[in-house]
Amino acid sequence: MEINVYPHWKLCFQGPHELYFKNLSKQKKQVMEKNGNNRKLRVCVATCNRADYSKLAPIMFGIKMEPEFFELDVVVLGSHLIDDYGNTYRMIEQDDFDINTRLHTIVRGEDEAAMVESVGLALVKLPDVLNRLKPDIMIVHGDRFDALALATSAALMNIRILHIEGGEVSGTIDDSIRHAITKLAHYHVCCTRSAEQHLISMCEDHDRILLAGCPSYDKLLSAKNKDYMSIIRMWLGDDVKSKDYIVALQHPVTTDIKHSIKMFELTLDALISFNKRTLVLFPNIDAGSKEMVRVMRKKGIEHHPNFRAVKHVPFDQFIQLVAHAGCMIGNSSCGVREVGAFGTPVINLGTRQIGRETGENVLHVRDADTQDKILQALHLQFGKQYPCSKIYGDGNAVPRILKFLKSIDLQEPLQKKFCFPPVKENISQDIDHILETLSALAVDLGGTNLRVAIVSMKGEIVKKYTQFNPKTYEERINLILQMCVEAAAEAVKLNCRILGVGISTGGRVNPREGIVLHSTKLIQEWNSVDLRTPLSDTLHLPVWVDNDGNCAALAERKFGQGKGLENFVTLITGTGIGGGIIHQHELIHGSSFCAAELGHLVVSLDGPDCSCGSHGCIEAYASGMALQREAKKLHDEDLLLVEGMSVPKDEAVSAVHLIQAAKLGNVKAQSILRTAGTALGLGVVNILHTINPSLVILSGVLASHYIHIVKDVIRQQALSSVQDVDVVVSDLVDPALLGAASMVLDYTTRRIC
Repeated sequence: MEINVYPHWKLCFQGPHELYFKNLSKQKKQVMEKNGNNRKLRVCVATCNRADYSKLAPIMFGIKMEPEFFELDVVVLGSHLIDDYGNTYRMIEQDDFDINTRLHTIVRGEDEAAMVESVGLALVKLPDVLNRLKPDIMIVHGDRFDALALATSAALMNIRILHIEGGEVSGTIDDSIRHAITKLAHYHVCCTRSAEQHLISMCEDHDRILLAGCPSYDKLLSAKNKDYMSIIRMWLGDDVKSKDYIVALQHPVTTDIKHSIKMFELTLDALISFNKRTLVLFPNIDAGSKEMVRVMRKKGIEHHPNFRAVKHVPFDQFIQLVAHAGCMIGNSSCGVREVGAFGTPVINLGTRQIGRETGENVLHVRDADTQDKILQALHLQFGKQYPCSKIYGDGNAVPRILKFLKSIDLQEPLQKKFCFPPVKENISQDIDHILETLSALAVDLGGTNLRVAIVSMKGEIVKKYTQFNPKTYEERINLILQMCVEAAAEAVKLNCRILGVGISTGGRVNPREGIVLHSTKLIQEWNSVDLRTPLSDTLHLPVWVDNDGNCAALAERKFGQGKGLENFVTLITGTGIGGGIIHQHELIHGSSFCAAELGHLVVSLDGPDCSCGSHGCIEAYASGMALQREAKKLHDEDLLLVEGMSVPKDEAVSAVHLIQAAKLGNVKAQSILRTAGTALGLGVVNILHTINPSLVILSGVLASHYIHIVKDVIRQQALSSVQDVDVVVSDLVDPALLGAASMVLDYTTRRIC
């Protein structure tokens, strides 16, 4: 994979990064003096193949942009220099990097012995190069056999090593090589929290570990290209549409080459049967690759009308191809790592990546031993769209890595120190012990206001933004995007790492697809609205959507009085009446996402009309709208106001005035509130008899006015077996926002912790 140019690179340092790099410039002189005579840090970046260059290139561009602090030497070896693999060293030249040294280190043969001989050849050639370049630090990526030769040479020649992507687990011989490089390396840049913990568990010094994210994500998350169709047509043909093709990339597993070849044969057979246009990339140079190429040719893949077989695709174009594919299949690390940034469905075959963390877009076929099994996986995955995943990065890896490089003190002893015994509990996840607060963006879409908040893992609202909710769909969606983008930018300044976006909205919601099926009358033009896609595409974050009643229940489960309870019900008393049901610790949605519409439980056959079209619902009695309706009737009959009260001419009569009148002794207002509370109480009795929860939580602005009446109704109307169930008023200030945040925080931390 190739990066020809990096047109977005300067943009990556705008906005929040400007302050970041101003602060770095203040440190620069001090650090340079510490390293002696204001000498620049001489950094050698060694790249072995197209895959590791996609991770190293962003770092190389960052280093190149600061010539006053760094000197960059580029060493190219491995499959970069082989014609059969596309002579991919040319992409490094096209990116305008000076290649200091080209080393032909690959012994042809593509079997186990050839891999060993290639390591030996690299070990023979590298000492002369390193003696000539004399780098202060060598940057080595990943888990390839070429990288092991680089790390071994540098370690034995007393050159400091910075290892990228250590601590990860895939499931093959690559693990052993990766961990061997970790033991040789002096500094570590890892992509995920689990990888960081693995490094610490391997006794690496936590002060020399940087949790930065994957450098390629800095490019991926700015990769939305409006001209992607021209790239698709160039590689797959003029008649191919977005989301209607497959990208296949499969490599041999060197510990079981025969099975790898058989699995590749089955994959090709399944793809032929599936009958979709497919871009097939040639495998890497590992042992077994020759046999896999023979399988391709035996099946006529290079001449099949449905297939395009290529040795190499430039990285900028490759990410557009996978971003808009109907599916990616194979066993490349790209499938389980980078492709998650786009939510593209992935089928991961065999054991080569089985240990890696993945987003929900990845379907594993561990025993890909039949064509039918692979074909079934294609039918399940093809054409789906998943939430964007940021497990492996948030687009800010390179600034962190540059800061990490600048913190290296060359006067410190070269000898590594291992940390025995185990892991300390409170480990900083970034250089200089700067703790980023894991947070969520929470959106509350109400009938009047649109609110966005940054919410921490502990339920603290770090910052909140409020705007009037526009009346039209277009204005509303644009405002949501604008407010979320601004909040995400502000989160960087507040040192919060945003894990995802949670949205609470009125109406019926399909949370699996992130779609508002139809909303309340208070939110106009809000039916069949896909909220997940525009937010995920704009922010490159996973997005969860649910209705406000369910969000209130989730908030209570994580932060409120429902914490630790197996079964409870939440009732929201506000403009409308909503609710949420937690059963066996899980939220109940129902078969058509209509569960917990508790406001529309009917408590009277001849009651007032409800906004749902029925009559006698709880909402028709006890909602803010119902109280406002009754308050207006009293006011029109001059029966609302009592001594000590007034309603200005320019102010609409509301439920607040009814409550105020009741408090001041208005008997009719008191009667209306008592009737409303009784209706709500009857609804709660029905809930107790139907669901039998251990707790009922009343939430919302009217809850405190109803609680005593509800308890009286339970004592009078409920079966004795449920009369002891407690009914309480929620103590959460912003249940909708906290519930929206909890969807993000629960899911993402469950995945990474």
